[in-house]
Amino acid sequence: MENQTGNISDDFGNLSKDVQDLLSSTAHIAEGKVVDARKKLSVTLEKGKAAWNQVQQKACEGAKQADEAVRKNPYQAIGVAFGLGALLGFLITRRD
Repeated sequence: MENQTGNISDDFGNLSKDVQDLLSSTAHIAEGKVVDARKKLSVTLEKGKAAWNQVQQKACEGAKQADEAVRKNPYQAIGVAFGLGALLGFLITRRD
């Protein structure tokens, strides 16, 4: 899970860098449509960064809450995991 988050974070970082490079390379063009597109792209990039930060923060908070719940009730957590695994296994084998 952490590896996937790292990959997504890297991809978002690469996208952000590419957008910033595009904005820099079109800075000398003063045509109306290009200027409008650059403004929209800048706003969208900032909104994307803010949304990504919120997603990361909520994911961390959720993981911390799940960790606390498992630490407080380890046997119940094992029971729930076992029950869900058994149910999922039953449903998968039933389809075949």
